[in-house]
Amino acid sequence: MQDFVAIDFETANPKFTSACSVGAVRVRGGEVDDCFYSLIHPYPNYYLPRFTEIHGLSKSDTEDAPYFDEVWHVLAPFIGGLPLVAHNKAFDATVLHRTLEHYGIAYSNKFYCTCIASRRVLGGVLENHRLNTVAGYYGFQFSHHHALEDARACAFIALRLLP
Repeated sequence: MQDFVAIDFETANPKFTSACSVGAVRVRGGEVDDCFYSLIHPYPNYYLPRFTEIHGLSKSDTEDAPYFDEVWHVLAPFIGGLPLVAHNKAFDATVLHRTLEHYGIAYSNKFYCTCIASRRVLGGVLENHRLNTVAGYYGFQFSHHHALEDARACAFIALRLLP
């Protein structure tokens, strides 16, 4: 796959509508074309300590951030008609779809998963198929659990694993 957008969300709490940041990396012709990152005012607007421990974001970081419907007005044209790729599609696609549903926005681009591709291609080679493990296998270093950095790692992996 040579043209796609790798996307990653961080959430404030267990609610799939609580996206607090999004990172996206657009790839065209097998090369990174552009990047997008935004903090998001989550819904519902509360943070659990274990989530903050994972990604480092707290309520004070996103208090003045735009709501997702505002972010989507920029992100949707950035994505255009390109397929989306996430390392854990089950999580990121659910966050995207539930949040869009919350704001009454329809969306239907194709969505691929590099974690599933990793299990298929690298099964038996790696101890697990987490984003940092797969990226490390391919020599990609990044700051894990930052939405844009995770999207960069996902794009790097997708270029190696998705046909």
